[in-house]
Amino acid sequence: MTRSERLADQLDWYWDKNLRPRLHGLTDEEYFWEPVPGCWSIRPRDTSAGSGQWTMDFASPDPVPAPVTTIAWRLAHIIVSCLGYRVGWYFGGPDVDSGTFAYAGTADEALKQLDETYGRWNAGVRELSDADLENPPTVGPERFPMENRVLHVNRELIHHGAEISLLRDLYRGQAGAVFR
Repeated sequence: MTRSERLADQLDWYWDKNLRPRLHGLTDEEYFWEPVPGCWSIRPRDTSAGSGQWTMDFASPDPVPAPVTTIAWRLAHIIVSCLGYRVGWYFGGPDVDSGTFAYAGTADEALKQLDETYGRWNAGVRELSDADLENPPTVGPERFPMENRVLHVNRELIHHGAEISLLRDLYRGQAGAVFR
């Protein structure tokens, strides 16, 4: 097994055994649920970032403390910032920009975007040679070895996926669900 296959398999294991099964049956109500006032989310078009009917809440610089975010916001962050930018930079995918991205207005649409972008990321990682992994990418703003970039994306997906899973647990818990 090559190094790139091991890196891709690490994330695939998490994706197949943890994150993707936890997203099965995600409803629009859960997708947009705001557990506290002032959450950042995906919202119908106003002046926020995005090109379609839906936009993503943001501020620059980020407020301190950062707002709690919805599942919709977290999925958009994974799709655009964690995977989308890098698929475009490193693997010849479409250029993705948070200011012009067509954010998903439904849970099903977001999951389709997630699956597509993850598939492109994973396929690209699997094609990397040892030399590719040892050198900084030739495109994009990041100048660390590509292996560091892949590991960073793996960590990002794992930690944001855990946040999404927790939000789903909290959503179910408010209705008195018993967890076993």
